[in-house]
Amino acid sequence: MDTFSVAAFQWQEGARRVREAAPREQHVLLAVVDAIVAELRRKLGGPFSSDELATLYTAEGTDWATSIAQRTAPEDPWAWDPRVTVDAAFARYLREAMDYAGGRRLYETG
Repeated sequence: MDTFSVAAFQWQEGARRVREAAPREQHVLLAVVDAIVAELRRKLGGPFSSDELATLYTAEGTDWATSIAQRTAPEDPWAWDPRVTVDAAFARYLREAMDYAGGRRLYETG
């Protein structure tokens, strides 16, 4: 299985966890996701591919995103779980990739 497929599965699981959260928790989780997505926009800039997003996730890691979660929701350590907020943010940002539409990649790279 390629790097993108593994990462995308994890991202979708994070998005599912946010969707299934209790309303009060979901509000906090979405604020954290929004903050991480804003940083992803700064990091990747203009047009990007799904592979570039997966490379950022795997090569750079997500400690930077966990730090954003901690700053955004300092009173809610349960919202810092990267398997939830970080992965959900990557899932959301994936929708903006130039080679991704309708819930799938438009073409395979590599």
